[in-house]
Amino acid sequence: MGHLRQEVEPDEVGLDPKALARLDQHFAHEVDDGRLPGYLVAVSRHGRTAHLTAYGHRDVEGRLPVETDTLWRMYSMTKPVTSVAALILMEEGRFGLDTPVAEFLPAFADPRVYVDGSGPDVRTRPARQPILVRHLLTHTAGLTFGFYHAHPVDALYREAGIESSVVPGTDLARTCEAYARLPLQFEPGTQWNYSVATNVVGRLIEVVSGQDLDDFLAERVFGPLGMRDAGLSVTEAQAPRLAELYGETEDGGIAPVPGLPLHGRPRLLSGSGGMVATAHDYHRFMEFLRRRGELDGVRLLSADTVARLTTNHLPGGADLRSFGSQVHRQPSKAGLGFGLGVSVVTDPELTRSPAVLGTFGWSGVATTTFWVDPHHDLTVQFLTQLRPTGSHTVYPELKRLVHEAVSG
Repeated sequence: MGHLRQEVEPDEVGLDPKALARLDQHFAHEVDDGRLPGYLVAVSRHGRTAHLTAYGHRDVEGRLPVETDTLWRMYSMTKPVTSVAALILMEEGRFGLDTPVAEFLPAFADPRVYVDGSGPDVRTRPARQPILVRHLLTHTAGLTFGFYHAHPVDALYREAGIESSVVPGTDLARTCEAYARLPLQFEPGTQWNYSVATNVVGRLIEVVSGQDLDDFLAERVFGPLGMRDAGLSVTEAQAPRLAELYGETEDGGIAPVPGLPLHGRPRLLSGSGGMVATAHDYHRFMEFLRRRGELDGVRLLSADTVARLTTNHLPGGADLRSFGSQVHRQPSKAGLGFGLGVSVVTDPELTRSPAVLGTFGWSGVATTTFWVDPHHDLTVQFLTQLRPTGSHTVYPELKRLVHEAVSG
């Protein structure tokens, strides 16, 4: 197991201790008032952890505290890891960003695009171009999520048993075939819609490498980067360190809710949201990105490839609000572009929270988040296990408070 440890005092690396104390006080108050179960926050600069706080409980009912080796369901913070795995294969020449996905996953040949109608009356047409690998990595393939309830194609996903991103009782191959049978919401490359696409990336990795996704990640990403606890399941020895998952209640409190079935190897290996890891594990991953593809003498990707991963790929420099599908045209998406698996700040003047040009990162549905700020040589992660019922203030407040610590 790996414990994340504070290595330097904040003022040694240009961070304001008083601002970081305000950050701790803010989130401790959220825990003490019963709005969060517990959390871990870590702020590192120049590769050294300068602020580390673990507070509250990983299991409220069991009175088990959050510790530096607590295991967390990362959910969509899995996606950047899966993107890195795919880019490893790309650098080996196994495929390119403009390779049609159907070359390896024939079910995605001849995709059809939604025209109009709903339910049994949906009309479709043949897509004008194939789905490319870059479309999957940038969430511009035309795929969607069933839980959006915003488009007739979302409803078709639910009718096919894909409420979130998986078909219950099936493996990754069968689930991806189910995606392929459904129409695309739009022509590939013409909009951004956060979707099941990274599960398809996971299946692509399996077919190209000839390995199951969990084995590939363990051998080619987790092992080389020293992410000792990371995986797509939890072992019997790890189980006592796994944080419980909570959801918001109507009165503003929290209550336990079912989480991913992580105990024992899952039938469906999700590259979209199946990862469990410690703060130490994800710190290693962030450092690998901050150092442009190398960590402790191990290089997994070239600096150029990491630069491509962390650069906006939306056409014409568009942001998620202007290029997004209807469900994403929100003020919170302004000023953010999208790379090959991470959001990228393209216009700090438009973002709703303090941001720095070029900062990249992503979040998970259980209120986990990370970002890397190349300008300030800063990495930040915040880990808890709370599935909110709607929008919440954790991310904006965290970004504001960290910004104060850097600029103070």
